[in-house]
Amino acid sequence: MDIDDTPVLDNHLHLDPVNGRNVAAAEEFASQGGTHLLVLNKPSWHLVEKGTDEAIFREVFDLTVEAAAAATEVLDGRAWPVLGVHPALISKLVDGGYTPPEARDIMQAGLDVAAEYVDNSDALAMKSGRPHYDVDDAVWEASNEVMCHGFERAADVGCAIQLHTEGGEDFEAVARWAEDRGLDRTQVVKHYSGGQLHGPVKSVLADKDELEIAVETDEPFLMETDYIDDPDRPGAVLGPKTVPRRVRWLLENGHEDAVRTAHVETPKAVYGIDTEATLER
Repeated sequence: MDIDDTPVLDNHLHLDPVNGRNVAAAEEFASQGGTHLLVLNKPSWHLVEKGTDEAIFREVFDLTVEAAAAATEVLDGRAWPVLGVHPALISKLVDGGYTPPEARDIMQAGLDVAAEYVDNSDALAMKSGRPHYDVDDAVWEASNEVMCHGFERAADVGCAIQLHTEGGEDFEAVARWAEDRGLDRTQVVKHYSGGQLHGPVKSVLADKDELEIAVETDEPFLMETDYIDDPDRPGAVLGPKTVPRRVRWLLENGHEDAVRTAHVETPKAVYGIDTEATLER
């Protein structure tokens, strides 16, 4: 199999239509054989003026929907928006004088808006999570309440949710929290995952060592770069060419089944998208 014979999906990439390369990054992805993107909104404070009302979230989400539509124009496949509230917002709010419960309520309201976009078919999925850095107990508790609210809303509108969390391999408890709120664990995706994970579906950062582990475990997985489209950090976390290059590397090493798992079967199972039917070459 050649890379031209398969869809190539980057499961978690940011495009910044305000400060970044935006469509040029999608073109770079496509130039290496990339076909499909899930475009995550950047943290709200990177795109718009500070604020806490619903209009702020709508402005961020609208920018991301527009960026995904523009990316679709340069892809042989298409791009889909994934919308939500970055978990680090709680620290921004608490540092700005809000209590953790007040910050929780603001973030949950943002997730309500994201769910509305999904329900109106303007977005494919949601994102939430909890801080990947040390916080005090009150912030941690509020963050888990935000994440669980995200599970509830994703279940309400029938979509998957991507999680930005701390590192590690054991997220069984998180998967159970989702199930307790009506969301199947197969619709919970751990963004920035290593090759080994318990609980949610893993979205593996496109590092060769971690991909080899994911291939060996023979479980559903996705691939991502977490490209942040920041002109001050070009290529961070990984550049937009990386997933297509890793797909080519996997194929060269005889891992056709793993490529199909990551780019056809898992996207269909998690998000209900058909990367083959939406591919025009």
